[in-house]
Amino acid sequence: MKVNGIHYRTIWVKKKNPRIIEIIDQRFLPHEFVVEELATLDDFISAIRDMHVRGAGLIGATAAFGMYCAALHAPLEASQAFLQEAARRLIDTRPTAKNLSWAVARQLAAIQEIASAEKRIQLAYETACLIADEDAEYCRRIGEHGLQIIRDISRQKNGAPVNILTHCNAGWLAFVDYGSATAPIYRAHQEGIPLHVWVDETRPWNQGAKLTAWELFQENIDHTLIVDNTGGHLMQHGLVDLVIVGSDRTTRTGDVANKIGTYLKALAAKDNKVPFYVALPSSTIDWDLRDGLQEIPIEKRSGDEVKFISGLSTKDNSLTTVLCGLPETPAVNYGFDVTPARLVSGIITERGIAEPNEKSLLSLFPEYS
Repeated sequence: MKVNGIHYRTIWVKKKNPRIIEIIDQRFLPHEFVVEELATLDDFISAIRDMHVRGAGLIGATAAFGMYCAALHAPLEASQAFLQEAARRLIDTRPTAKNLSWAVARQLAAIQEIASAEKRIQLAYETACLIADEDAEYCRRIGEHGLQIIRDISRQKNGAPVNILTHCNAGWLAFVDYGSATAPIYRAHQEGIPLHVWVDETRPWNQGAKLTAWELFQENIDHTLIVDNTGGHLMQHGLVDLVIVGSDRTTRTGDVANKIGTYLKALAAKDNKVPFYVALPSSTIDWDLRDGLQEIPIEKRSGDEVKFISGLSTKDNSLTTVLCGLPETPAVNYGFDVTPARLVSGIITERGIAEPNEKSLLSLFPEYS
């Protein structure tokens, strides 16, 4: 996707120094565009844990390059133990996103039996680049498959704008490129289908307000920012034609873990007969899990993220953080919730659209039968 007309991915290898990986530090968006260099394993761990990067696909790609960094710095003696510890530390940063452990496991499978340090480093580099390229390509394909849903609604509305509700950011900033939930939106926009996107602000990190709205602005797509609790009201009054969200982990039976508040949107959509689709690459599917509510680990983050909010000061044009309530007020901060498959209209993947059940998902991915 583009930033001020220039194409960027969210993560890439520095041109003149392949030992350094560069990322867009998303903590400063939309007010500042900052590129950060990652050169040590601790850099990668901090970037994932502290939300310099976020979103299922991008977390996975960052972890893959983190393993490449670990291979670069592994001692000649005890290199396997070093890589195993690096893998553990990366996986521990964010427990909910399946793409993270999936990418680390893929790297370990590729490199851990390689005796030559030089070959191990080269293979880790190639695997990380492949994971990043696959993530972008899979999201592009999600856009192609999801386009038909938007196209059909547009025809039903005789060309009137299709109103789409999003939650959190499942855009290109959450992946390597294109995004998952936004990929069909971008593809429909390219085709000239009139669109309008309702953007949930998505507390407590405000990824909708800070990231999704910024992406849509860059792509010149009509959009409106709303508070998280507005979606149900809009649906009751016929102002939402379609809900598309992303996922951080989805079970083989179609239960979906996504940013906290997604479940409430699904309930409102069901009650108002609004289609509710989930877009994700197959790296997000946890084929070992069946019961999302009982089995998907839910990340619990610091309550300070609820109590404090950051933004741009209108006084001196600087980024600042303010306390919203009393410092003594306790706060709990669950990062995700689980939407049961019964509330999902369909799951948009790189291989097509599946019904939210095991049989339909396996029809697209028979290798996991």
